[in-house]
Amino acid sequence: MDRKRRNRKTSEFLQDVVDSHTQDTINVGALNEAMHERGYGILLAIAALPLCIPIPAPPGYTTLFSIPLFLLSIQLIAGRPSPWIPKWLARKNIPRTKVAALVEKATPALRRVERLLRNRYAFAATTAGEKIIGFFTFLFSLSIAVPLPMTNVPPAWGVLLMALAKDGIVIGFGILLGSCGVAFTVALLYIGPKLVLSLFGMS
Repeated sequence: MDRKRRNRKTSEFLQDVVDSHTQDTINVGALNEAMHERGYGILLAIAALPLCIPIPAPPGYTTLFSIPLFLLSIQLIAGRPSPWIPKWLARKNIPRTKVAALVEKATPALRRVERLLRNRYAFAATTAGEKIIGFFTFLFSLSIAVPLPMTNVPPAWGVLLMALAKDGIVIGFGILLGSCGVAFTVALLYIGPKLVLSLFGMS
């Protein structure tokens, strides 16, 4: 595979996915096979993107998207060289129109982030770096799975920044941002029940 293809930006890769699929649906398994050049980074970005957009969502939305993040994080921690997805997920077909709409909404933000990326402290390419990213992705996916309004956005952006970058500074910022989101979720889970009980004079 040539160097130009390997070095494609995530925004360019996602646009290529939309442009190269002319059928009504995009198969998840075929998409995974096409992404061997970028592996975990692209899959994490795709799973995190819908959660980065602060829009009203039905119950269970964030929990559903936390599943692929959880699966990928476990594989990163285990040191698996390339991503594996279960057969039931590989058989799924995603409507092309939904993928295209998501890519269109996300591309401006992705390009702004990509302009900031540099090859600084590129520990993400090391085994230890991937395990660290896997650990924080696991932590953030647990927070995302909690069905509280809007608490998924900071951890999802944390995952997205880690997925996009070989830039150690940007990865560090992603870890910090996602960790703040986790802390906020934990605080809500701790304070919320006490607040409800106090309102009803049951504290």
